[in-house]
Amino acid sequence: MKFTLGWLKEHLETDAPLEKILDRLTMVGLEVEQVTDRAKGLETFVTAKVIEARPHPDADRLRVCRVFNGSEEIELVCGAPNARTDMIGVFAASGAYIPGTGITLKPTEIRGITSNGMLLSEREMNLSDDHDGIVDLPEDTPIGVPAVGIMGLDDPIIEIAITPNRGDCLGVRGIARDLAAAGLGRLKSITTEPVPGAYESPIGVTLDFPEDMRGACPYFAGRHFRGITNGESPKWLKDKLLAIGLRPISALVDITNLMTFDLGRPLHVFDATKLAGGLTLRPGAAGDTFLALNDREYEADGEMTVIADSNGADALGGVIGGTRTGCDESTTEVFLESAYFDPVRTAATGRRLNLMTDARYRFERGVDPAFLIDGIEIATRLIMDICGGEPSVPVMSGREPTWQRTIPFDPNRVASLGGVSIAGEEIVRILGTLGFAVTEAAAGRLDVSVPSWRGDVVGEACLVEEVIRIHGYDKIAVVVPPRDHALPEPALDAVKRRRSVARRTLAARGLIEAVTYSFMPSPDAEHFGGVSPAMRLINPISSDLDVMRPSILPNLIRAAGRNADRGQSDARLFEVGPQYAGDTPDDQSMVAAGIRVGANHDRHWAAAPRAHDVFDAKADAVAVLAALGVATDRLQTVAEAPAWYHPGRSGVLRQGPKNIIAAFGEINPRVLQAMDIAGPVAAFEVFVDALPAPKAKRGAARPYLTLEALHPVNRDFAFIVDAGVAAETLLAAARNSDKAMIAAANLFDLYEGENLGAGKKSLAINVVIQPADKTLTDAEIDAIADKVVAGVAKATGGSLRG
Repeated sequence: MKFTLGWLKEHLETDAPLEKILDRLTMVGLEVEQVTDRAKGLETFVTAKVIEARPHPDADRLRVCRVFNGSEEIELVCGAPNARTDMIGVFAASGAYIPGTGITLKPTEIRGITSNGMLLSEREMNLSDDHDGIVDLPEDTPIGVPAVGIMGLDDPIIEIAITPNRGDCLGVRGIARDLAAAGLGRLKSITTEPVPGAYESPIGVTLDFPEDMRGACPYFAGRHFRGITNGESPKWLKDKLLAIGLRPISALVDITNLMTFDLGRPLHVFDATKLAGGLTLRPGAAGDTFLALNDREYEADGEMTVIADSNGADALGGVIGGTRTGCDESTTEVFLESAYFDPVRTAATGRRLNLMTDARYRFERGVDPAFLIDGIEIATRLIMDICGGEPSVPVMSGREPTWQRTIPFDPNRVASLGGVSIAGEEIVRILGTLGFAVTEAAAGRLDVSVPSWRGDVVGEACLVEEVIRIHGYDKIAVVVPPRDHALPEPALDAVKRRRSVARRTLAARGLIEAVTYSFMPSPDAEHFGGVSPAMRLINPISSDLDVMRPSILPNLIRAAGRNADRGQSDARLFEVGPQYAGDTPDDQSMVAAGIRVGANHDRHWAAAPRAHDVFDAKADAVAVLAALGVATDRLQTVAEAPAWYHPGRSGVLRQGPKNIIAAFGEINPRVLQAMDIAGPVAAFEVFVDALPAPKAKRGAARPYLTLEALHPVNRDFAFIVDAGVAAETLLAAARNSDKAMIAAANLFDLYEGENLGAGKKSLAINVVIQPADKTLTDAEIDAIADKVVAGVAKATGGSLRG
């Protein structure tokens, strides 16, 4: 929202300096984003009169001008076509810096005549792109005074950010009201006295909506004018619009724009001679297409509000008008519209058409439903003052929507809820200046009636917020919470720190972190367990992101697919975040998930690049669990992965018989085919919330480091087992055969061949024997080896391979 300081003071009687106004705007919640001083760099330019402008003797397009700047006459050469004798322009003397061209003036000889200054155009003053001629000021302009004051450039432009709930501050008057309540002045009154109508309007208005759409436009006011002249707007009006970045079009259109930004009351004008019959407001229908004022054609549907005459639709209510009935310099009769349009329907219409206008921006945030008639009367005076003519009796249709509400208010809630004590008289003053009607009720309570322009105030907490923000958030005392301990404690507990540990671990393994939406398309969700009806979004941010994600993997797979479409076939992505099984807090779980797509390019002297597989996914999952303090050598690996994993190349990691803490494997080819993603894709999910709570540290001391003095002994074994025996079962049996002496057992080979027999396979393992206090003899090593063979035979039924 942009406005000038002078514009603000038309509504606010104040002598506060600019700096104080800017500070107070931010403190009441209207954050100042930018202040533009248009006079900066133009201070040295003065008004000057051209005493004489004669043709240059040696150049057809140049003139030699004798200029009086209020103190002396100066001769210069000017190339502007509008330079003439007795005109008043803006003069820059030698030595002045010209912001529009970036040059510093100095006496210059042009075709034999020395030029000692310059008469400036708007482009040279950096005001616009207009360079067709020099600035031409009115004849009564004083000579030799700073040009910025004469041109109104000494009025700074203020730009503030408006939160979506403050539609009342999308007009300068609403901003002035907040500042008046904050003690920076007095809100001036405005004249809304009715202007008598000279005749009955020849144009009527009909609201034609079905019962379920009566709220689309419940109230409409209009007025017909005749005998008007739609010429150029006066300078004061054009200056206001130009200051906030609007292009003046014509007097009638400029008046509606002024009402929009000055009072937050969007209006629209129809050329009455171009209307066929009366106006009808109704839902859009088939064939309702029209050319809008932005020169684009739109088609309305049954969810939109159109304004039509006998020739069809010509405007979208609350959004934009049409060119067919637009006003131009030939307009002599006009019909002025002031209506209230449903905020939700207006926003949906603009979103569906990808169309943002100043009217839509205000209607979707809520305009004052009680200001329709007042808006008509104020605009009537402006039209009559600028365009002449005479108005008809106003036309009304529908009725004012119900906005009245009274909120019981306990003034003590300001201290209990807001944290600051404010006197009751000050509370009443603040609310009264903001437009609330305050009356005393029983037991020291108040009844507060909400004004029509504050649709966002719905309860007692809203009133507390209003009082606190006007009183000043900076006046809330700083309260230091009590400490349970003298020393500070970490902000995150051990459970929450697991997330950052998982991130660092996966990043260290070469995966790149992704942050995806917590939403996804429902077809993708169906491939990964599906969602309950409670997880479907009523108002999704995008039509395809319509459910909460039951798994992180689909979003990562989609991201990898988008990379592949752009020529990046390899992807290593992970995300640590929530996934959802239902709509209760217990249904949300924290998961560290990742995928690997493409070739594994790890360098090795004997290995060519290979596709990522189930073992890569398992290694990632195990690495995360190890970093989170899980004893990974005690985990059980079971082929019970969910259906979105490859049934023969996947598994889960369990702690105990039921607690599944991770799943890993290659994604099911059928799922990838349905998602149109090229595979294979290796993926894993670590269910962080399923891990047992970390044990509290007993102290700061580190565990005792044991360094073995004796060399370990390695022995290799190859066992023939049934094809269905898991390698993890065999390894666990080997490790447990002598826990005191066996430090590790690892699988290094798998062989399946006809010579082993049907349904058999060979698993080769390496067993690390670690002596503790003496070097082992061959007999002792053989005894340990026998224990390994016996343990494996007992656990798996396997035997040594001959």
